Amino acid sequence: MGSSWLCFSLSFLLVLHGTFAQQRYQQQQGQCQLNRLNPQEPTVRIQAEAGVTELWDKNNQQFQCAGVSLVRHVIQSRGMLLPSYLNTPLLAYVEQGRGFFGIMNSGCPETFQSSQQFQQGERGAGSRFQDRHQKIGQFKQGDIIAFPAGAAHWAYNEGNEELVLVCFEDSGNSANQLDQNSRRFFIAGNPQQGEQQQGQQGGARSFQKEQFQSGNVFRGFELELLAEAFGVSKETARKLQGEEDQRGHIVNIDQGLRVVRPPFSQEQEEREERQEQGQYGPRANGIEETICSAKLRQNIDNPARADVYNPQAGRFTTVNSLTLPILSFLRLSAARGVLYRNSIMAPHWWTNAHSVIYVTKGEARIQIVDHRGQAVLDDRVRQGQVVIVPQNFAVVKQAENEIFEWVVFNTNDNAMINTLSGRTSAIRGLPVDVIANSYQITREEARRLKFNREETLLFSCSEKSSQYGRVAAS
Repeated sequence: MGSSWLCFSLSFLLVLHGTFAQQRYQQQQGQCQLNRLNPQEPTVRIQAEAGVTELWDKNNQQFQCAGVSLVRHVIQSRGMLLPSYLNTPLLAYVEQGRGFFGIMNSGCPETFQSSQQFQQGERGAGSRFQDRHQKIGQFKQGDIIAFPAGAAHWAYNEGNEELVLVCFEDSGNSANQLDQNSRRFFIAGNPQQGEQQQGQQGGARSFQKEQFQSGNVFRGFELELLAEAFGVSKETARKLQGEEDQRGHIVNIDQGLRVVRPPFSQEQEEREERQEQGQYGPRANGIEETICSAKLRQNIDNPARADVYNPQAGRFTTVNSLTLPILSFLRLSAARGVLYRNSIMAPHWWTNAHSVIYVTKGEARIQIVDHRGQAVLDDRVRQGQVVIVPQNFAVVKQAENEIFEWVVFNTNDNAMINTLSGRTSAIRGLPVDVIANSYQITREEARRLKFNREETLLFSCSEKSSQYGRVAAS
């Protein structure tokens, strides 16, 4: 009986997953007729007491096609993004700064705890727990942090500089059973008090702004019922609803946030990174596989973690479900790229995912080509801009006169690249005669076309070629 029920359950989950995948496919049909792509910038700014949140227009056709949205939080020193949860999985990239965060999953143990000794006669002799809560994680610049759909979370800036979090939300994910809108549910504060500022490029529709300009979820409950549910006074319950809170969704904590957490050790961090290098695949059966203790963070800025490295051209680093197993649950992945001056990332396509490129430094020329062989994008992109690359569209990047750096978010936990040139490319895999007859060239020309590039993904570029690229893009 138990075995039969297990087989039925697994079969049902597979069918359900296939159904959601089909729904995503059907929902995006008619939304991906993209004849022209453009670099995107935030269109809405929402100011709060201790920071600002910037939103890209989710209703832009490019974001609609990919079924994703992008948000950037800029949090001041000692600022905290209030606890909230989403109907979509989320990947956050720490572009700048450091701090700590918490994720609350109902049923997970409160493993971080402190105790306080009371004096004789005060609530009885002995000691009791002063506070205990679910575990808290540290983060620093270059980290990717994974937040499952529906998991409440918060973040705090403990550094002296601004904290910049770039958040990728996948509303087309099977975890989202609502519509194609990403919804943020705050469980504290009064986000609607934030000041709205419209961007110059036109605005996102009101629905997109509502998630940062609505009350928290407690506000909709009757006051007496809320007080009874928590066993507190009506005055405390009224504070939960936050109607009189004027701070917005990012609040300032003057004295700093005091929580129970182990001291941060840079030496320990580096030791863990060295241990994890070269470790692939999910761990063996054990505690690492539980949602309560799963690792949620991995740094992709560290050059020692590079998957592809060319001293003359740059590096490329990926994080996927093989290196961060929680991503198999989110069905998302990410990568970090660095191109040196005038270098090229080989023409390629993502075989099983849409990708969202966020530029973190410098400028580059990017070309994207669709299935008709037409360039749907041929433009320079710069820091802070976003480019959507639909699945299987071919793309090539060339850095300008400075280092070009970017992060790419993918809608698959094991997003795969196929290249068009280089040592591991599709062209390299073809017989010389097939190349010669396909392109109507001689066998010698075909041989040069096939073998001239020995690099795999990142190419150094001659000065002549780089000058041609700059002229063509101007």
